[in-house]
Amino acid sequence: MSGAPKAEIFKTAELADYQDNAVVSSQILRAETGNVTLFAFDAGQELSEHSTPFDALLQILDGEAEIIISGKSYNMQAGETIILPADEPHAVKATAQFKMLLTMIRE
Repeated sequence: MSGAPKAEIFKTAELADYQDNAVVSSQILRAETGNVTLFAFDAGQELSEHSTPFDALLQILDGEAEIIISGKSYNMQAGETIILPADEPHAVKATAQFKMLLTMIRE
C-alpha cells in the first residue's frame, strides 16, 4: 500500500508487511516540508551508516532494533522513540523483525 487513507482510521504498522531477507518501506505522507515513512525490517537486515541534513524522529512500532548514532549504540524496542540529529552518521540494524516510523522534518 502506498500512502495512508485520508480522513480514515488506520493502524500504522499494518501499512507494510514483513518480507523474508528484506526491508520494506511505505511512504505515508510526503510534502516539501517533510515526510513520514513506515519501514518493516526482517531480522538481520540493516540500513548502513549515512547522514541526512535534517533531524528525524524514529519510533519503534513492533519488535527490536539497534540504532547507532555517531558510533553510540541504542537497543530499542516497541514503544520507544529517538531523534536522529541532522548531519550525524546513523545506522539501523534489525536484531529481530521490527517496524519503525520515520518522520523527517525539513527546515
